[in-house]
Amino acid sequence: MQNLSVVPDTVDAMRVATWNVNSVKQRHARLLEWLDQRQPDVVCLQELKLTDDAFATLIGPDLTERGYQFTTFGQPQWNGVALLSRVGLDDVVRGIPDAPAFGAASDIEGRAISAVCGGIRVHSLYTPNGREVASDHYAYKLEWLAKLRDQVAADTVPQLVCGDMNIAPTDHDVFDPAAFEGHTHVTPAERQALADLAELGLRDVIRERWPDETVFSYWDYRAGMFQKNYGMRIDLILAGPEVADRRAAAWIDRQARKGKGPSDHAPVMLDLDAAPDGDIGPMVPPPSAGRPAKKGVKLPQAQ
Repeated sequence: MQNLSVVPDTVDAMRVATWNVNSVKQRHARLLEWLDQRQPDVVCLQELKLTDDAFATLIGPDLTERGYQFTTFGQPQWNGVALLSRVGLDDVVRGIPDAPAFGAASDIEGRAISAVCGGIRVHSLYTPNGREVASDHYAYKLEWLAKLRDQVAADTVPQLVCGDMNIAPTDHDVFDPAAFEGHTHVTPAERQALADLAELGLRDVIRERWPDETVFSYWDYRAGMFQKNYGMRIDLILAGPEVADRRAAAWIDRQARKGKGPSDHAPVMLDLDAAPDGDIGPMVPPPSAGRPAKKGVKLPQAQ
């Protein structure tokens, strides 16, 4: 583990984004187009589904051309996380200290990477899914989150904890709470693990800015879930108080979920100190469907 007590210089006016791209290979062109359009300074990516070398070969030259340094904790076919930065990339930590492994003790998955970018330690995280309540995967998820909390608590640098957390913080963060009964992502234990992180002083910048709005970041590919706005908010940016107080805008780039061959997740955006596009709304563009009526909708996997 590297030194977590470095206090670097801060950078003003940063745009930070987190996006589960669900395969860099499949989303290569869309990712580059999105970087050119939104011009983020720091990007957390999840579900690379590539090794470190494959990521560097496929997209490294494109990122360098755009002024990004990058670091990855890759894995073939599954998982994989990355950080891209135009404001410095220092004190990189791959993984979580003492993180659990699923299966063999040496089988640590590529689910966490952090570095100091512009004076902030930024974590790019892909929390285990949990699969089924009370399964080994579920226990692994809770243990992994507990070790993440220990890592965050040990650091003295201002922090941003970003990524696909695979937890909807409250019932307001899913399209129909009744549809999720008995499923992971919404159980009391998972939500408590997220609350334990928040107790370290981390603030949910999207919900803090939009306390009463319907805001989602993930829509299943199946059954027209995106078109109906049957979504979940499971991709989060949690900011330490020094960082959260700098929020100029916080929003979800719903536009990136549209079109041909999208990820099933949309990027979550945080503008610090200045908002290049203004304080433009919780989802961009706003959803046309709004919050659907609760009429016993079943999740695709439950049908």
